[in-house]
Parts: sequence; C-alpha cells; structure tokens
Amino acid sequence: MRALDIFSGAGYPDGSRASKVPAIPRIEEVAVRALNREFSIAGKNRLAPVWIIGPDVIEDGGFALEVAEVLAEIAKRRSLSLVYKASYEKANRSSASSFRGPGLSEGLEILAAVKEKTGLPITTDVHCEEDARVVGEIVDVIQIPAFLCRQNRLLEAAAATGKVVNMKKGQFLSPWDIPSRVEVLRDAGAADVWVTERGSSFGYQRLINDMRVVPVVQETGAALIFDGTHSVQTPGGPSGTSGGERSFIPVLVRAAAAAGAQGFFLEVHPDPPEALCDGPNALPLDQLESLLDQVEPIIE
Repeated sequence: MRALDIFSGAGYPDGSRASKVPAIPRIEEVAVRALNREFSIAGKNRLAPVWIIGPDVIEDGGFALEVAEVLAEIAKRRSLSLVYKASYEKANRSSASSFRGPGLSEGLEILAAVKEKTGLPITTDVHCEEDARVVGEIVDVIQIPAFLCRQNRLLEAAAATGKVVNMKKGQFLSPWDIPSRVEVLRDAGAADVWVTERGSSFGYQRLINDMRVVPVVQETGAALIFDGTHSVQTPGGPSGTSGGERSFIPVLVRAAAAAGAQGFFLEVHPDPPEALCDGPNALPLDQLESLLDQVEPIIE
C-alpha cells in the first residue's frame, strides 16, 4: 500500500476508510453551538463560558474564604459565570506524607460557608459512592477525578444526586473514549454533563493536549471545559511530588479558547510556592485578571 493510500481508502476490503476513523463534526458547526451553550448552575441559566476557579485544596477555612472573596469580586466586576472549586480531601497524593485536606465533614462545612458568604456556586471532587450522596446536598457541581472516570458506580452515584457532574478526562483516555462516559452519567440522571480536558500522558511525567477533544466532546452535547493548570503538571517522579510549568498556562488556555472550549478550569493560589498541594502548576491569584484579559477577546 502506498503511503498516501491510507487517506484515499485504497487497500481496505471495501475501499473505504470511513469505518476506520471516527467521524469529526464540522468545526464551525460545533463552534456556533459552543457559543450558544447555556449552563444551568444553582438554578440560574448562564451563557458560556463558565469559569471553575479556586485553590487545589482547602488549606483552612480562612484561606478558602479569602480566595473566594477575591474571586467573587472579580466575577461580579467582569460579569463572569464563575464556580468556586476546592477539594476537601486529596485522596491521590503522590506521597503518603503530603497534606490531604480537612476531610469530608469539616471541608463541606467550609464550602457551605463560602457559598453562603460569597453567593458563588461551588464544586468539589468525590472519590467514593458514599461521599457523592453527602456532597450532593451541599455543592452545585460534583467533580469526578480523572483517575476515577472509568468507575461507573462512582459516576452513577454522582449523577443520581441530580446535580451537574463535571468529569475530568483521564490522562489515559482518547477523545473517542468520552462518549461512553457521558452516556453513563446521562443514563444515571445527571442534570448536565461537563467533561474537563486536563492533558493526556505522553511518556513519563509529561502531559500534552489534543484539541480534537473539543469538537468530539461537544458533539455528544456535553460541555467541554479546559483545565489550564493540570495540563501543565509534570506528574509524579522520584521526588514523590508532582512538578509543573505554569508559564505555559496562558498559551494553552488561549489555544483552548480558540478551539471553542465552553469553560475553563484554573487552580489559583495567592502564593503558589507556599501552596500545600500542586503549587508548581497553580496560577498566582494576582495574575488571573491578566489571563482573563488575554482570553476574553478570543471568546468574543
């Protein structure tokens, strides 16, 4: 078979390669749907894009509220559809000695207080079926961690709460593995399904982004959220902690915006070198508005 025959279909029994390659929707058609997408969050309809922003983990109650108040002010001034995020427990830390968070009970109390005091809708991630039921009583969006996106019972428990479910795409999944994950969540009763792209494994300790995920996911009707901070993570390694290359956050977020992403996920911290989790890939809080200034013209 000549090299170019793989594009013409020559060499296949039926003379066609249509069954060999998943269909891709026309990019311009998907882009129009992306711009018109509505998000129903906490009883309010919000147009794309949605911004999921906050610290990686709840370091303490005062810290969580301090960051949330800054974000609430920015969201109000810039008319952003912003969801505050923070984890009550990091169940998948690289090292057993790493900080894991305040735990379920205290963490949910802190998140509920943040929601009441700032008015921001909130999200957090769950790691087991039992937690999903409890978390669903407090948060507006339930997040499924990337490592757990193939755990159907967890997906079903999260969806059964009737809340919006944001599933982070596993680093081991291709874009074409996502529709079946979306189907599981829809069949189990999720109010809406979001899928967050956070990079694909490219050898050891390296992630890359395949922007084909944007139209492929959007063709399912799910919203495609782009995680600009975990995409620059350098996972694991001999040190027992993950690294990161935060200088690449802006270029990747701009690329995702140009590709038609309907939302953006960013972890921020007032002082990333002092963060108790994932500091190397966190965006400094005081640089958030500079990034927004770069992205908003692309979206418009």
